[in-house]
Amino acid sequence: MTTSADLLTLSPVIPVVVVDDADHAVPLAQALLRGGIGVIELTLRTPAALAAIERVAAEVPDIVIGAGTVTTPELAEQATKAGAAFLVTPGCTERLLNAVEDTGLPFLPGAATVSEALRLFERGLTALKFFPAEAAGGVDYLKSIGGPLPQLRFCPTGGITPESAPKYLALPNVGCVGGSWLTPKDALAAGDFGRIEALAAAASGLR
Repeated sequence: MTTSADLLTLSPVIPVVVVDDADHAVPLAQALLRGGIGVIELTLRTPAALAAIERVAAEVPDIVIGAGTVTTPELAEQATKAGAAFLVTPGCTERLLNAVEDTGLPFLPGAATVSEALRLFERGLTALKFFPAEAAGGVDYLKSIGGPLPQLRFCPTGGITPESAPKYLALPNVGCVGGSWLTPKDALAAGDFGRIEALAAAASGLR
């Protein structure tokens, strides 16, 4: 079974995807796979998200499908029922953390400060999401906390670009990054899955 730590090793970049039309989900996942990306974080920001997760889980079994923007216990439960293989939260309250743990799925809990990271570490969690990465201090911030918190590894997400991703990936406490640039909104709207495949191929070679 995939563990939370394993999530950081699946790909140098986890695509962070917003889907407005569930019909786009399967060809999108297939395009990412063809480009060499075997994981996707589909965010629960639109009414189509849960149906999209359900379709990918059923029709593209070779990709690891996760649910992002899990902000309530109810969303954690709904994403699990839809077939998500992992969960990602932008931050953590005790109630949300308990609910996510109760699903039994691997997950990346969000943290933006040293205190938040320490609180999660006290719960035995060592694989975290650093969000919002660029706004919260970026590469320099993660480099600074690597000394006092060497046990923790991160997936920084938020504002990361193809140009900045290698700087994050070079840090010893970064396992992968989350990126929305692999699935541009205009490419999805136009059904340009060839462009998404090309972006995925470039991202898969970043490590």
